[in-house]
Amino acid sequence: MTVVVATRDRAPELRRSLRRHEAPVIVADNASADGTAAVAEAAGATVLRLPRNRGAAARNAGAERAATRYIAFADDDSWWAPGALERAVEILDAHPRTALLAARVLIGEEERLEPVSAQMAGSPLGRPEGSPGPAVLGFLACSAVVRRDAFLGVGGFSDVLHFAGEEELLALDLAAAGWGLAYVPELVVHHHPSRAGRDPAGRRRREVRNRLLTAWLRHPLPAVARAAASALTSRDGRAGLAAAARALPSVARARRRLPPAVEEARARLAAY
Repeated sequence: MTVVVATRDRAPELRRSLRRHEAPVIVADNASADGTAAVAEAAGATVLRLPRNRGAAARNAGAERAATRYIAFADDDSWWAPGALERAVEILDAHPRTALLAARVLIGEEERLEPVSAQMAGSPLGRPEGSPGPAVLGFLACSAVVRRDAFLGVGGFSDVLHFAGEEELLALDLAAAGWGLAYVPELVVHHHPSRAGRDPAGRRRREVRNRLLTAWLRHPLPAVARAAASALTSRDGRAGLAAAARALPSVARARRRLPPAVEEARARLAAY
């Protein structure tokens, strides 16, 4: 198991979190200017100094460098609970058709349950035979363990989406390739979100942009139209729609419909 952390200009957060990891860490540094790479090296991590900011796709570079069968992703302000990664190896070894395990996320010192974790626990997709937990078609990147070959085989995270909601496209592509994705609450991640450099409105716009681009890339055209119409109802949504329109030429030829079974599962989740 290797832990891969993608980061940019978050030296203080890394200084706190890196010492908590129990597996070797690869830090993919998105062209930081604040000494992030030096902090990671001082903590004993392998550091990839990327020449430009690749966003979430920096994780791909970390996975390519890793020599282990499994990759655990973490943010610069999160870490896996003691014993979680060892248990994840056991689970993936025992479930060879599962490509991704989504862990339970506890937030802050008070260890509040992340709302997404609660949603995954009640997944309407049930627990398919041979799955280690409820089936999911989404996850939080800071709390996922992946089978390295499966992850790289579908292309990893999209360079076009950059970050914010980048997980959905990867989840859909893994499912379309025949892999299982499961929520396994016995695996725990601690997330202590940093407020430094946060831009809530900017993130909302990026999430709308990426939701629209993901719809274009994988969903039927009526679903794309519904997503675009929904975006028109708010200022941030309209800004996200405009950003998606600007990015559309770069993905126009990459459109690929999902297998019917995966599209049906996605629709069930959307109605949940």
